[in-house]
Amino acid sequence: KSSHKNRGKQQSRNSVIKFGTVKISRLGTRRSYKTPTYALIIYARFMSQTLFTRIIQGQIPGTFVYRDDLCVAFMTINPISAGHVLVVPIDEVDEWTDLSSELSSHLFEVAAQIGRAQKTVFKCERIALIIAGFEVPHCHLHLIPSNSMADLSFENAAATASRDELEQSSTLIIAELRRMNVAGAL
Repeated sequence: KSSHKNRGKQQSRNSVIKFGTVKISRLGTRRSYKTPTYALIIYARFMSQTLFTRIIQGQIPGTFVYRDDLCVAFMTINPISAGHVLVVPIDEVDEWTDLSSELSSHLFEVAAQIGRAQKTVFKCERIALIIAGFEVPHCHLHLIPSNSMADLSFENAAATASRDELEQSSTLIIAELRRMNVAGAL
């Protein structure tokens, strides 16, 4: 038997819904809505976005090195090596094989420009490019400074990188992109 006081309440890890007012608390933001339906629509939209879309939109912090109308590039928080960058289309496309030929060409051109900058800055033998796509359902190109095949195992990825480490790498990459006169460098 539920008491009148608790009737109509529904709790989960991410939201609290009450009669008349809905409060959604997620990622440090808190908003109240007058109708549960509207709040649930907002919540569903938020939850249906990929992690990368939330980073692109600024809902989650990211350390960006490049941005244009079609894609962004930012430092990964789980780098395989220092300077590991992700090139990500702004539109949510899960698999790289589903990209339009125009968007695919653009992503690879941006990846090449950033890769040239990384190679100069990190003084590595190659910039590896990997498209795996299993960890986030939003196409992304991994650009990894490397000196051998041994450098390319995701098992060697750091569990996390400090904000200072990411900022240091991004500052070096951005400076080189600017020196190369790359439009889109931040």
